[in-house]
Amino acid sequence: MNQKVKHLVLAAMFLAIGLVLPLLTGQIPQIGNMLLPMHIPVLLCGLICGWQYGGLVGLLLPLVRYLIFGMPVLFPTGIAMSFELLTYGLVVGLLYNNLSRWQCIKALYRCLILAMLAGRAVWAVAQVVLLGLSGSAFTWQMFLSGAFLTAIPGIVLQLLLIPTIMLALNRTGLVPFKKASSPVKKESQP
Repeated sequence: MNQKVKHLVLAAMFLAIGLVLPLLTGQIPQIGNMLLPMHIPVLLCGLICGWQYGGLVGLLLPLVRYLIFGMPVLFPTGIAMSFELLTYGLVVGLLYNNLSRWQCIKALYRCLILAMLAGRAVWAVAQVVLLGLSGSAFTWQMFLSGAFLTAIPGIVLQLLLIPTIMLALNRTGLVPFKKASSPVKKESQP
C-alpha cells in the first residue's frame, strides 16, 4: 500500500479513536481532565504517521468532537485544546521521526516529554488570548492546575501506555524502531 494512503487511513483511525475514547470517561469533564483521553491517539498518530498527520488530527479532534457530541465546550476549552493537540502531534512527530538519530524507548520518552511541555505552553498561551478576548483572566494557578496538577493521572497514563504500544508495534514489526545508520569504514589496503 502507498505510504501516503497508509498514513491517511491510520490518521483517520486515530481521529476515530480520539472521538470514541473520551466516551470511556462517561463524558464527565473532571475525569476527562484527569485522564486526557484525546491526547493518546494524537501522540500516537504523530509518532506513527508523522508530524503532518499528528498535527492535523490534533487540530481537528476537539472541533469534530464538539460538532458530534457537543463536548468539549468550544470556547475557550475546545479551541485551546485544538492548539494544544495540534502542538502535541506536530512536535512529537517532528522530533521522533525527523530529528531523532534513532528510535528507541529513550528517544520516545524524550520526544513525548518535550511534546507534552510544548503542548501545555501553547494551551496556556491560547487560554490567555481566548480568555482575554472575553474579558477574563488566566492566572498562574489556573495554568498549574489545568496543565499539571489535575492532569497528573493522564500524564502518567500517557508515559506508560504510549511507550508500551510503540514497543509492542516494534516487536511485531508493524512500526519498527529506526536505527541510526553508522558510517561504513573503508578498510585500507596494504
